[in-house]
Amino acid sequence: MLGSTHGTLTTDSRRARVIACGEPPAPAVHGRPADVDDLDVGGRPLYAAVPDLDRLFRPESVAVVGASDADGRPNTGITRQLLAWAERVGARLHPVHPTRASVFGIPCLPSVAELPGQVDLAVLLVADPLPVVEELAEAKVRFAVAFASGFAETGAAGAAAQARLADAAARSGVRLLGPNTNLNAFEHFRDDLEGPAIALITQSGHQGRPVFALQELGIRLSHWAPTGNEADLESADFISYFAERPEVGAIACYVEGLKDGRSFLLAADRAARRGVPVVAVKVGRTETGARTAASHTGKLTGSDAVVDAAMRQFGVIRVDGLDELQDTAALLARARAPLADGVVVCSISGGTGAHVADLATRAGLRLPVLSEAKQAELHQWIPEYLSVANPVDNGGHPVGDERGRKIIDAILDDPAVGVLICPVTGPFPPLSDRLVQDLVDAAERTDKLVCVVWGSPVGTEPAYREVLLGSSRVATFRTVGNCLAAVRAHLDHHRFVRAYRSPFDEAPRTTSPSFRKARALMRPGEQLSEHAAKQLLRAYGIRVPREQLVTSAAAAVRAAGLVGYPVVMKASGARIAHKTELGLVKIGLTSASQVRDAYRELTEIARYEDVPLDGVLVCQMVERGVEMVVGVTHDDLFGPTVTVGLGGVLVEVLRDTAVRVPPFGEDQARTMLTELRGRALLDGVRGRPPADVDALVEVVLRVQRMALELGGELAELDINPLLVLPQGQGAVALDALAVCR
Repeated sequence: MLGSTHGTLTTDSRRARVIACGEPPAPAVHGRPADVDDLDVGGRPLYAAVPDLDRLFRPESVAVVGASDADGRPNTGITRQLLAWAERVGARLHPVHPTRASVFGIPCLPSVAELPGQVDLAVLLVADPLPVVEELAEAKVRFAVAFASGFAETGAAGAAAQARLADAAARSGVRLLGPNTNLNAFEHFRDDLEGPAIALITQSGHQGRPVFALQELGIRLSHWAPTGNEADLESADFISYFAERPEVGAIACYVEGLKDGRSFLLAADRAARRGVPVVAVKVGRTETGARTAASHTGKLTGSDAVVDAAMRQFGVIRVDGLDELQDTAALLARARAPLADGVVVCSISGGTGAHVADLATRAGLRLPVLSEAKQAELHQWIPEYLSVANPVDNGGHPVGDERGRKIIDAILDDPAVGVLICPVTGPFPPLSDRLVQDLVDAAERTDKLVCVVWGSPVGTEPAYREVLLGSSRVATFRTVGNCLAAVRAHLDHHRFVRAYRSPFDEAPRTTSPSFRKARALMRPGEQLSEHAAKQLLRAYGIRVPREQLVTSAAAAVRAAGLVGYPVVMKASGARIAHKTELGLVKIGLTSASQVRDAYRELTEIARYEDVPLDGVLVCQMVERGVEMVVGVTHDDLFGPTVTVGLGGVLVEVLRDTAVRVPPFGEDQARTMLTELRGRALLDGVRGRPPADVDALVEVVLRVQRMALELGGELAELDINPLLVLPQGQGAVALDALAVCR
């Protein structure tokens, strides 16, 4: 009955619940009921609803449907664990079984209908939870957990069964965890640990074990949500809930696939507003990983480039391994906000310090050179021949006496220093023991972050097990790589939170006049001609060259005179995607005779290639700029996405692009440009003037508006090339392709 694989439908069961039951929308982040102002131009919510999950994790009464105490039965071990858990959380437990008078000495009820009064949680230990879920509404049960497997993870038939289960939950008003989940929510959480806690969300229960084990190192965990197939409750629901919990310092997630991209971003937005870090392992970076995750979860992993960009956009810290998830979540949960971003490496070995400093710089950390005054101060206790500029080589012996603490305090007292990293490559008593104790004592008197990398492979030394792990103020790591990654995430998170402005607050609530003009140009299921695609751009205020569509050589000559020589001539038709390859573009035409000849040649090629035309475009020739591409594509998970990158032929050769999920603001549009490897081209290279970056950003934002308003009707938009002219001169869309849904 307990499965080892998961599967999730893409059904929005929360929306189904509202429609089926007339449930009012949950309060928005501003504490008022959702109304039209809380919906975007597509009628989608702009704020994450926060489900009240208190009674899921801390119920007052629990029904165990299918409870057993028979020897050798799988349900017996589960029932025993639930009994112990119910006792710990102070819940009354009601066994339910049609043929048993009692279970473990507790009177057993024959059916759900016999449950006494309000029951907060029903745990379903049955092979087919559907009939039971349908009975729970009359019993007024608030939450249910379904362990059974054999749903969406098994294929089409299982997906259909899961859809029926989700619909039943929506009709009943019961919030369902699972199916195909496990016992992780009912683990024994230590209650003797203090400080901010980690809340854990996993789709695969086994993958959460390393984070759960952090309790043995003194790091508090408050919740574990094993989401399973997510027929109803999904990762986004738990992120939103945990972000509001005062005891939660960080949210750690293991995600194989997202049920709904929009819900995930709304939840991440809520966490960002609250300043609660979300650290996630997201499977699917490679084709193999994505394929395996799809078979394991039965849900969308999404394009990894889009998932990665969306997470960065909303401050979700993506890590690759479970060890990184442990270390990064633990640091972010417990560390205070940094007072400065300067990092100092201090070691008892010059070689160790140089190595770690090199790795830290490569990891993107800033290692400031300490001032001459600070270096002179350190040289009171450290020999003059040792470097103390940063990294600080203390030479070893000074940390074996009172000088060690003075060195540490002097570094931490520097206002440019926010983080001290001390790598201890191996135990070297008594020096290492004295050093560790001094670091712990110093950490107690400062608000700055003190990190120790304990490099011993043994890990049983008292300096590590008792002193370092006994401190709630020192962040202790076993590898340099994880330490540097966690510190970088810590600094980036607080920098992100300080600057965060939710894009959902500024997302358009109503369509613009541009939308009405653009919609009249749409042709469902068809590709637009270049001429029509450019009209679409014009509707949204995106500049295109002067041009005219003509259907005769004589008209082409007249148009060239009006446009102004030199001109470009291009065949225009809805079925033309690659005009240059077919020879359907002529550039640099400077006379009437060249225009007439070009018209005849273009129409003859089109006739030969059997390409229908709506005419020939006579266009202004625009030169001297940087060729970029700006586009819209539809992601199966997140919907419309906006891409910017190097254009022309370079887009296919270099694939140098950045992507964002609307809505986003100007700051994100500018950040997209910094992610491009070819960003220097916009700054001006080899004597060329800087490009008009402001104009490029404006085009990206106008294209985003188009994506938001036409997302349901626009399958693809490709502006390539968008010629970004020298600074102050704007940007011109030289070509465009648009495909309607």
